Amino acid sequence: MSTPMKLRLGPLPRTESVKLTFTCTASLKAELDRYAALHAQTYGEAVDAMALVPHMLEVFMARDRGFKSPRRQPTDKC
Repeated sequence: MSTPMKLRLGPLPRTESVKLTFTCTASLKAELDRYAALHAQTYGEAVDAMALVPHMLEVFMARDRGFKSPRRQPTDKC
């Protein structure tokens, strides 16, 4: 019996969203499609590759120590 696979990006939460459009390389789109297929296989729910992008960015930003660092926080300048 095999152990269930876990991906770094877990099941997707239901949230309010704002539409953004971006351009990427064909190879990145292919990788996103491949990840979406693996995500669907792992969690049993089909998901569009573009639906993964905001969640991937949230995970990336939450784990970026440089971004979270207090010295990197914007300062108000008047």
